Amino acid sequence: MAVYFLNLKTFGRSGGSSAVSAAAYRAGERILDERTGRTYDHTDRQDVLHKEIVLPGHLADSDMSWAKERAQLWNAAESAESRNNARVAREYLVALPVELDADQRVNLVRGFSQELVDRYRFALDLVVHAPRDYPGSDPRNFHAHLLATTREVTTEGLAAKTTLELNDSRRRDLGLEPVVHELLFVRERWATVTNEALRQAHVEARVDHRSLAAQGIDREPYPYIPRAAFEMERHGYRNAQAERLRLDYQARVQARMERDAGHASLASPPSPWPSSSSSAGQTSRESPSRREQTSRESASPREPAERVKAPQTLEEIRRQAREDWARMRQESAEKAAGAQEPAAGQEYFKDDHFAL
Repeated sequence: MAVYFLNLKTFGRSGGSSAVSAAAYRAGERILDERTGRTYDHTDRQDVLHKEIVLPGHLADSDMSWAKERAQLWNAAESAESRNNARVAREYLVALPVELDADQRVNLVRGFSQELVDRYRFALDLVVHAPRDYPGSDPRNFHAHLLATTREVTTEGLAAKTTLELNDSRRRDLGLEPVVHELLFVRERWATVTNEALRQAHVEARVDHRSLAAQGIDREPYPYIPRAAFEMERHGYRNAQAERLRLDYQARVQARMERDAGHASLASPPSPWPSSSSSAGQTSRESPSRREQTSRESASPREPAERVKAPQTLEEIRRQAREDWARMRQESAEKAAGAQEPAAGQEYFKDDHFAL
């Protein structure tokens, strides 16, 4: 089934991020960061299915050769900022429906990208990635990175900051709504264009950007496992934070089941006649919540006691997570001790993970 996913992130110098590094990694290219003198080489990537730079429609008849050159565009984005805490790029990460073919996926995300650049007047670097082939990866994980400049693009270069980068006070002076409305708009718009692409492809599946409650679905949302915890468990390590999140989720599910059972008992008064299925004169019935719990427990094996037991305080969780992460890194380094070191300037990132 098609899955909705759209995540927005920003890249700032205060966090050590580089727009040139991000662009090189996503496009699988070798780019020199002229500001720092560092070269980012990701030409060994094998999962880049499509890449292009999308520009606003009003510049279609202009000479924009400088902006269509990836290295030149992102070095311009870096040189345009002077503050050491400047935001240099923002990115939309979207999941692409596996039900669509390769051309349909590209057309979907290209059209969405064009809408974004026409709305905000920035330059956007679009890259489509195939699912990774490492153990435990999801073969349905087709996705796209939409890396955008924080400044408006013109024929002369990058100009003023886009309206997305303005604070709410400045936006109010311009007659604009708070910036959170832009995120809500983009989330809804991605669902709309995705469903339209699925409809045109004669696929019945649909996506929905709304919460479960807004959709009228009465169940607890599945827990989100942070990336670091996910990676540790994928490598076979125990992670206290992930276990605690799952235990909290199970507790919420149990509480919901008991609450629903209580409402059902109030709505339906007990019958004065004994049940024909009762034995030895017993008249009690197994509650719906208990039946559902029994079914769920029998469907999935019970975890060992040592896995169910989890740290109870936030500080214990953090300490356990740090210890587990350090142990995993140390063991991974020992295993890779005899492996070939990457060439100077190479870096490897894992920005493609999201649960589908």
